[in-house]
Amino acid sequence: MPKLILVRHGQSLWNLEDRFTGWVDVPLTDLGRNEALAAGKKLEAISVDVAYTSGLQRAQHTLALIQEGMGKQLPVIRDSALNERHYGDLQGLNKQRTAEKYGADQVKIWRRSFDIPPPNGESLKDTAARTLPFFRACILGDIAQGKDVLVVAHGNSNRSIVMEIEKLTPEQILEVNLGTAVPLVYEMDTEGNVLSKTIIE
Repeated sequence: MPKLILVRHGQSLWNLEDRFTGWVDVPLTDLGRNEALAAGKKLEAISVDVAYTSGLQRAQHTLALIQEGMGKQLPVIRDSALNERHYGDLQGLNKQRTAEKYGADQVKIWRRSFDIPPPNGESLKDTAARTLPFFRACILGDIAQGKDVLVVAHGNSNRSIVMEIEKLTPEQILEVNLGTAVPLVYEMDTEGNVLSKTIIE
């Protein structure tokens, strides 16, 4: 049975600084690089045929380090459809200071609501509308051919995929948090149905 492996990138500089990142192309921290290498070691014994990543360096660098940790070189497809949610006017702002300015309740709505975007940004619903057509056409296309697929992307683009394949409601997906560089391994059938899920921590 084919496998789908989802990994959020390792810790980025703005994760460390507690800032809204979105599409700003920030690098990994030393911890993030170590997390990515460790994720590769955890996946060393798992078969992977092809890898997908976003247009942002933190995901691409994580994927490169995962391959180093696995001791494998994979065909890699990069596409901005897998980019993080665009945080609009919040990008670059410290999350705590933003909560002090706009109120914690408002910032929680912007961050955790399914369909209410931050000013000039994307909601999770908007991110899913961008990510899922690519996922269905390309990634599930590989799954349908029996390939084992690794996707190294971002918290929200990966959450939109999790929502799709686990058939979660908007309320359920809001409770799902993906840790940095923690592999989720799904056993799939060639129709794209989940048979089992393993979190490798």
